[in-house]
Parts: sequence; structure tokens; C-alpha cells
Amino acid sequence: MNVFKLLSRSSNAAQSSPAQKLPSSGAVANPQLFGHDEAAQAPHESNTNRKRKRGQGIVALASPSSSAVLPAALDFFGGGARDTEGNEDASSKKERRKQREQERKEEVGLEKKNTDTVHEEPYNLNESKRILHSHKLKVAVLEDFAPQLDEPRSENKSKKRKKEKEKEKEIKDKNKNAKKPLYPRPLTAFAQLRTRYNISTRLAQNIMDQGYNLPTEVQLAALPLLLRNNGHEETDSLSENGSLSGAEYNGDIHLLTVAPTGSGKTIAFLIPIINALLAEGKPSGAKRGPRAVVLAPTRELASQIVNEARKLAKGTAIKATLMRKGMQVVDAAEKAAHDNAPHSPETSENEEDDAGSVDEEEAAPRKKQAGRQAEQVKAAILVATPLALLNALKCKDSTVANLPTVSQLVLDEADVLLDPLFREQTLAIWHACTNPKLRLGLWSATMGSNIESLTISTLNDRWATLSSSQSDMPSPPPPLIRLVVGLKDSAIPNISHQLTYAATEQGKLLGLRQLLHPTSVSNTWNQPTLRPPFLVFTQTIPRAIALHSELLYDIPPEAGGSSRIAVLHADLSSSARDSIMTRFRKGEIWVLITTDLLARGVDFRGLNGVVNYDVPTSAAGYVHRVGRTGRAGREGGVAVTFYTQDDIPYVKLIANVIRASEKLRGVAVDEGCVKQWLLDALPTPSKRDRQQLKKRGVEARRQVKGKSGRPENRISSKSGYDRRVENMKKGAKMAARKRRSEVDGHEGVSEFEGFD
Repeated sequence: MNVFKLLSRSSNAAQSSPAQKLPSSGAVANPQLFGHDEAAQAPHESNTNRKRKRGQGIVALASPSSSAVLPAALDFFGGGARDTEGNEDASSKKERRKQREQERKEEVGLEKKNTDTVHEEPYNLNESKRILHSHKLKVAVLEDFAPQLDEPRSENKSKKRKKEKEKEKEIKDKNKNAKKPLYPRPLTAFAQLRTRYNISTRLAQNIMDQGYNLPTEVQLAALPLLLRNNGHEETDSLSENGSLSGAEYNGDIHLLTVAPTGSGKTIAFLIPIINALLAEGKPSGAKRGPRAVVLAPTRELASQIVNEARKLAKGTAIKATLMRKGMQVVDAAEKAAHDNAPHSPETSENEEDDAGSVDEEEAAPRKKQAGRQAEQVKAAILVATPLALLNALKCKDSTVANLPTVSQLVLDEADVLLDPLFREQTLAIWHACTNPKLRLGLWSATMGSNIESLTISTLNDRWATLSSSQSDMPSPPPPLIRLVVGLKDSAIPNISHQLTYAATEQGKLLGLRQLLHPTSVSNTWNQPTLRPPFLVFTQTIPRAIALHSELLYDIPPEAGGSSRIAVLHADLSSSARDSIMTRFRKGEIWVLITTDLLARGVDFRGLNGVVNYDVPTSAAGYVHRVGRTGRAGREGGVAVTFYTQDDIPYVKLIANVIRASEKLRGVAVDEGCVKQWLLDALPTPSKRDRQQLKKRGVEARRQVKGKSGRPENRISSKSGYDRRVENMKKGAKMAARKRRSEVDGHEGVSEFEGFD
């Protein structure tokens, strides 16, 4: 026996340290981000008012360990444990079985009674305020869009004076209508969708089959605003405070929603869309086409939305499809009507055949190509990226065909879709939806004031244009309502943030390798450790490829080797991107290196962490990147951000977001990741610097060569000497090859001379 080992033992050594709670450990009982304290007190309050059932006096108060089987010597109370060997007589078994069946029937009857009597309770303004406040929900009317009468024009007034009066009028209207608070009746359980809003039975069953029981914050407030009450809402709830509940709109609104990442926004806008389409039934007449369009900035996010829509619409007549190249959205006859140019032989195959200007050999492949032409999209819900849908709507004269059948338009990640990068494409599709009953939904985790003003002006212009051309426009138009969950433009509060200074590119590479191979030194500050699977974000595609090449063999062959690390970017084909996403979701890939392609909307429920190898180009970019972990209220996610000397002028944007998230979580300044002295020491970037950073990123990482003429900020662990030796060897091989070709008399001719 080793005496030193015996003496070095302590009483704490035998106790195992508590395992770290990870997002990949499974689903959580409460997917909500806020209001956990009141939710924990709710069962105790309900138990005091509810009559206690038989046999629950001691069992309900017992600890979870009391359900385990105890030995006979430790069963002091007699009858508390069950004999596993079957020594219990048959009569007691039958009696116990009957008791269980009776209790089950009572529970089912009680639940049915509760769901049936939900609509009998009148709307309570104070209770709604309390629930909304506890979940940090704010609902307000941004614009009522009340029609204004045009004043008679006078020739004597100058144009300058007219503009001033118009501006004053707009300011008065905004101050009058904007930000009027609403307190909708919150949805506390998905079971209330059937009793309160009379949604489709099949839709309600699909919601239950997906395991949705307790709504998140955004679902708690958005679903009551978007769903029509169908005559099942109580009249008493609108008599006294109807103007404050929002029920008078009856779901006929435009909604702008700002909710944290992973809070269930996709389900919040898909349920009302599917329910509205089911209520409308099949479209009458010969009009065909999509009735709801959902726009997403990336193909990965669009594919994810389609999968969720198909799950909710399973067993119904509602179909959802993803926009692909070659699909025909508008009927060919309607599309030709928008083409004002005369039909030439080049544009009509029938005219070419009739005129006989095409030979039979040339006409045969054209007929074959016409036979392979894609049919018109018959799905009711069309999910697409802006460019893919716009290309399908464009006519030969560069005009855009109309979509009169679309009554629901959703912009997922609306701040990106209305950003200058996608703005023209998104607005073109928006204006192509000429249905006067079009309802708009804008959803994102970050939404600037410029997006709100752009939305209001576009809705005003569209309503004015359609009202002048169509007589069946609604009067007044539906209002624009804003829903904000938590603190606007902030990261989710249920993850841990780490802001690490790495000084140089080599330091960042060393820090990332330390995350892949953690040691005892890395846990000195008792910070949560990052465990796979996790994402690694870089600024550009070449940097993602270089980082993947550098880390390709860091995972040993015993753990899977290079197959555990992959890179995903926009230059890959769609099939390769789908394959990588599938392998990552299955757990075959542990570390996925990518760009901002996966920063928005994509749902990875079991993702344990995010690594910002390169600092995000904006505060909103950081919010969306780190939002890939901690989805649906899961705790234990880790977000690590490395920054170098080049990032110091811009890193304060990230530090402010981290500090706001920690403050929302209740972490003190001294205990958080970002200390007060760091916030005071970091420089504040100017508006011009922020715009340039968002547009170009850190310029030092985009330069191929530095001031010395040599490449800088490259992702590599090789020293300059080793790199110089490799370059000399390559140069020697090329020179030897050139000399050999000169000797053979084949100077300037390629070595490959073709196949014999």
C-alpha cells in the first residue's frame, strides 16, 4: 500500500463533481426564457385549491428517491415498498389496479373539464398584465394606417411650405397612434388553441404529436394576436377593456416581432398561416398558385421552415414546398400577359413550328425540352430565398409578374431581408403581392428602428397605390403591431459568454486547439467547458477553408479522425451542403467550420457551443451567432469569442451585448465575463467605422499581402522558415521541369499530350 496516496486522500475526493448541464442532454420541461419563478410557484398554488385525490397525501410530498424499491430491513413504514418477487396476493393487485384506473379516469376528466371551461373565464386585464410582465413581453401599436383625406391643393402655396406641413402632419400622426400599448390575453397552454380559437382538429393533433405543450414567450403573445377568435371569444372580455386586449382586430393585423433566438418564432407564424388556409378551404375558380409565401435569407433556413411546416400540416390538404431552380410559380399565360413585347419566333415554339423556320432536327430537342418543363407550383405554402423567387417571377421584358393569390407574406430574419443586400429583391416580391387582403409578418431576433420606419412607409405606399387601382380595399387598413420579447437586440440569457484576448492569429489557433484538447490548466477559472458538437465561425470563405485544413487531423483516429471536422460555405454545391448538414445533425460531425451562412435561423437543438474565431461584423451578428446554442430554453451553452489586436477598435460592440445578456441573467458586473474596467478601456467605434465593419469586416483579414509584401494574418501554425523551405522545394521542382522540357525540345508545350 502506498502510504503517500493514503495520506493525500481527502473527504472531498470521493464526492463526484456535478456533471455540467449541456444543451445536448435532451429536451427541457420549460422552454421559456423568463417567468420561471412564477412557474415554479404555480403548482403549489394550484394544489392548495384543488381537492387532493386518494393516495396522494404522502406520495406527493415524498422525494424522488422514495419511488425506488427499498429492502425489507429498511422498510420501516410497511407497505411503502413493492415486493419485486411477486409475493403480493392477487386480490391486492386487482384492488391496486382498479385504484390506478380510477385515478387515471379522474385525471383525464379533470383535464377535460379544465380545457372545456377555459372559455368561460372572462378576460382579466390585470392578470394579462401580470403574465406579460413576468415574461418580459411588450406589445404596442406602431401605426394604425388611418386613411387621411387629401386637402385641396392651392396654387399659391410653395412646395417648401407643403413639404413642411406634410412632415408636421406625419409627426402628429405618429405621436397619436404609435406605441399604444396592448395587453392580449396570453396563451398559457397549446391545448387552449382548440377551445379558445377553434383551430383545426388535425392541426391541434399535429401540434400535440410534436410535443408542444407549454408555449414560449413569443408564442404566448403572438398566437393570440394572429389567430382569429371565430366567434369563440367571450363578449365580456371586450366590454370593459376591449380596446386594450387587441381582440377587436380579430387577427387582422400586420405583426412585427422581435424575439430572442431559439424562442420558437417559426412555429408562431406557421400555426396561424396553416389555420387560415384550412379555414379558407380550396381556392375557387381557375386561380392557382401559392397562398402564403415565406422568405428566408439562406437556403438552409428555408429548408428548415419547410420541414416544420410539413410536420404541422401532416394529414391536411395544405402542402409546403421549397423553391428550387426551374419551378414555375405563375401560370405561363398570366406571365405572358405581363410581357408587353410582341411575341417573336424566338419566344414562341408553336409559332416557329407553324412558320416552318426550324428544321425537324432542331425542333425535336426543343419539343423534348418543352416536355420536361416544370409544372406550376401547386403547394399552398411556398418557402424561398428572395433571389430564387424573383427569378421565377421575372418576365422577358424584366418586369415582375404579380402574385394575386398570396394572402400571407412572412419575412423571416426581416432585418437581413430589408437590408441593402436583399432590399430590392424583397420589396419587388412584396409589391408583386397585389392581394388587397395581404397580411405581413416580420420576424427576427434583431430589428433596428430603420426597419420599422421602412415597413411603415412601404405599407402606406402600397395601400395608397392599391386603393387607387382597386375598389375592394379594406378601410381602414389593418394596423402594424410590434411585439418585443425581453430586451431588444440582446443575446439569450441562458448561455455563458467568454471573451478571450488572443493577441495574434497564432494565438487564436492555439486557443481553439486548447478547446479541442482541454487540460486542467484551462479550467483554472471554473468556467464552463466547451464540448462538441459546436460551430466555428470565420469572417470569409478562404479563412474557413484554411482553418479546416489546419484542424483536419487534430482529432485522433480512435475518435473518428478527419471525418469529425467539416467546413460549410456558400461556394459548395447544394447537395454537398445538404449532406454536411445531415451528418452534423446526426452527430457524425463534431466540429463544423462555417461563415455567417449558418448564423441566422438554423435550429441546432443539441449544439453545445459556438466559437467566434473571427469577431462578428456587428452586434446583431454576434446575437445571431451565439443564438445557435441554448435553443428552446436549454441551459449550458457556451459562446467563446477570440479577438486580436486588430479587433480592439470594434470589440466594444460585442462586449456591450455580453454585458446586457449577463445583466438580464442577473450576473453582477464583477462576476461576469466583461468587467467594468474592460468596458471603460475599450474604444467606442464611430458610426462610419461600424458601417465599414458591417460591410467589409476587419480589413486586415481581407488583405492578401501586408505592408512588407508578405501575406499576413494567415491561418497556419507553420513557422516562416518551414514555409520558406517548402517554397524553395516547389521552385526547384518547377525549374527542373522547365529545364527538362527545354532539353527535349518541347519548350512551352504541356506535359499532357492527350490520349492516344
